[in-house]
Amino acid sequence: MSDAIYGLVLAGGESRRMGRDKALLVRDGQSQLEHTATLLAGVADRVFVSVRREQQGEPERNRFATIVDRYDGIGPVAGILSAMDQHADVDWLVVACDLPNVDTKTLAYLLAKRSSDKPFTAFRSSHDDLPEPLCAIYRAGSDVLIREFVDAGMVCPRKILIRSDTTLLEQPNPGALDNINTPDDLAGSTLEAAS
Repeated sequence: MSDAIYGLVLAGGESRRMGRDKALLVRDGQSQLEHTATLLAGVADRVFVSVRREQQGEPERNRFATIVDRYDGIGPVAGILSAMDQHADVDWLVVACDLPNVDTKTLAYLLAKRSSDKPFTAFRSSHDDLPEPLCAIYRAGSDVLIREFVDAGMVCPRKILIRSDTTLLEQPNPGALDNINTPDDLAGSTLEAAS
């Protein structure tokens, strides 16, 4: 197990279902991106924000250290692999920017229980018991395994974790990993669109 743990906020999505940039949704005067990065900064040695090439000039993302996707058309896995390319010798705590209920307790628990020998550590979904890949730890060296899946045409991070030797944990705070994907989800949350 790497001694270092770096945090990665996945903020490179296109937010097609939401119709607006999910990273810029606001809670208590703070963007969801800033909220997630702040949580990660409390538990990780360094924090980076994953962005697509065309997002490099976006002001809110530029407030943070960014890692630009080096891969196209493979979704969140592009951000994860790009981070691992840039810093191959650390374990990565990867968190999507669209988890408004994620909290320090959840992240600290994940870190405390991370596997020292399995490539991935993730929570079971409170909805279907499957791995939650976008609040998970990707150990140094696990990029080799991820690339094998990608080369075989599998780019869904959940399917990669399902088909791998993944340590699965019960969530200490059920609901912490519920995400916001659509305007209806937004309407039922504590978030609001940026003005």
